[in-house]
Amino acid sequence: MVATDKVFSGSIPEFYDRMMVPLIFEPYAADLAKRVAEAAPRAVLETAAGTGVVTRAMASRLPASVHITATDLNQPMLDYAMSRQPGDKRISWKQADALALPFDDQSFDVVACEFGAMFFPDKVQGYKEARRVLKPGGRLLFNVWDKISENDFANTIAHELAAMFPDDPPHFMERTPHGYHDGKRIRAELAEAGFSDVTIDAVDARSKAASPRDPAVAYCQGTPWRTEIEARGASRLEEATDRATEAMARNYGKGAVDGRIRAFVITAVR
Repeated sequence: MVATDKVFSGSIPEFYDRMMVPLIFEPYAADLAKRVAEAAPRAVLETAAGTGVVTRAMASRLPASVHITATDLNQPMLDYAMSRQPGDKRISWKQADALALPFDDQSFDVVACEFGAMFFPDKVQGYKEARRVLKPGGRLLFNVWDKISENDFANTIAHELAAMFPDDPPHFMERTPHGYHDGKRIRAELAEAGFSDVTIDAVDARSKAASPRDPAVAYCQGTPWRTEIEARGASRLEEATDRATEAMARNYGKGAVDGRIRAFVITAVR
């Protein structure tokens, strides 16, 4: 991972929430919220909350007595999440680094993280921090994407961007979101952090959009791919989006598009 992989600023949070969230994140947010509810927690910590899709899913499913502390390293993402869910007193919002959590030991029943572990520069330290703030018997619940070849739209657009920039392809998506899917590695790093009871479930879903343009805009303009594209020429963002749209249309048609997405959900018990 490079430093820019963690930067979700400028217009990215709005594009991300408006386009990426319904495209690929909502089904996994619902799945994660269901698993959190099954643990019957009283206090939940969410790390890497992003624009709040899991926060909203948990708030709609958990009893009113459950308190949710939602954190993210990126204040612009957290600001956007707060704007989507104002006035909910069950939720506390706090900028925080998942590798150095500002909470006491054994404070939470569940730590939940949707598609954030891939961004941890030191994953073992992130898991150690989650374990530290969990009560005995508490659960760390998180998910990660499978390799990019198992996620149709991201894979299609990655190939098109590589063709557009053959001498210096932007590799954000392969490198970080889809770069942490080895179950043996994940188990080993959780074990190093002190977890011994670990399960990994593969969860398949579908990614759907009204047109091939929607995923092209979502990926090219609503993720740090945008930063990589603009670094190769500020004027090339629209060209990249247009080419991604054409690639999507070639592969999935010019009307509504539908593709597979695949992730792994990990449960680790303290």
